[in-house]
Amino acid sequence: MAEKIVLGLSGGVDSAVAAARLRAQGFAVHGLFLEVGLGGEEAAQRTADELGIPLYIAHRRAAFEQQVCARFADDFRHARTPNPCVVCNPLIKFRALIDYADEIGAPYVATGHYARTGRDAQGRALLLRARAVKDQSYMMHRLPRETVARCVFPLGESTGKDEVRANARTIGLAVADKPDSMDICFIPDGDVHGWLERHGAACPPGNFVDEQGNVLGRHKGIHCYTVGQRKGLGVAAEGRLFVHELRPETNEVVLSLEDVYRDQIEVRDVHYIAPEYAANGSFSCEVRVRFSKHSNRAAVYPEGTGARVVFEDAVRAPARGQSAVFYDGDVVIGGGFIV
Repeated sequence: MAEKIVLGLSGGVDSAVAAARLRAQGFAVHGLFLEVGLGGEEAAQRTADELGIPLYIAHRRAAFEQQVCARFADDFRHARTPNPCVVCNPLIKFRALIDYADEIGAPYVATGHYARTGRDAQGRALLLRARAVKDQSYMMHRLPRETVARCVFPLGESTGKDEVRANARTIGLAVADKPDSMDICFIPDGDVHGWLERHGAACPPGNFVDEQGNVLGRHKGIHCYTVGQRKGLGVAAEGRLFVHELRPETNEVVLSLEDVYRDQIEVRDVHYIAPEYAANGSFSCEVRVRFSKHSNRAAVYPEGTGARVVFEDAVRAPARGQSAVFYDGDVVIGGGFIV
């Protein structure tokens, strides 16, 4: 009898190809659509019907609003730059997958993420970078190790989206050329500032100041800016200005003629997928301070539930609220939120 696996099916090309690959590997694939009030059920059902797999609708709208959307708005109010996927994956998406897998007796769960899993010499589960340039392991660094142990990522060995789309065309999937979804699923038009204003999370206008506190002009609200930003400031100066700091306590945006670099940062709420790295105190690794393929060598010094990260070379514009994720080669060690 084929082994059951629960796959997050969104109606997009990545999850559709993931489903097809799992079925070709002999799994009994059960699709799960995460219903959070954004629509898309019909597209997911069409893909499920096309592939001949059952589809379960997991209703998580209230939890999504409370744990993802409300937190997103609160982060902006406090001059943080959030990444909602980092929060959603462990609290909403993968929890729904695991809950349904347990309900139907499926040992594994899967998604169309570009990531991989493996085992170390002691047999412990590892989350690994994808082979493709589009590596999404950064977004999943807060998953519990026991969840990672049950994960299958069929696209993890792919070279990239072009390969996946070509695979979809070969299979004959209708979603082969469907456009990619937006980075923030609950803001499909990409207008973050408009969303914040509609949800009562916009901050009032205030002063642009220099590092000495001199007023340079008026800003539109600190929610409109992030550290390192250099476009859309509208302040005349003798050279290009950068957002140097956000001060929610005084509602000020600090501007500087110097680009923003930091040789160390602090992170809070550190979660380790591979806690053995921190078992004896500090450790060396690579650190990503934003969702990109670029990482920097650093030493991590665990301090309570947080850590201090000291870089070999200063990094540009680490933003409060973003995740700093620790890597040992392809292995995701863990990470925390930049403070």
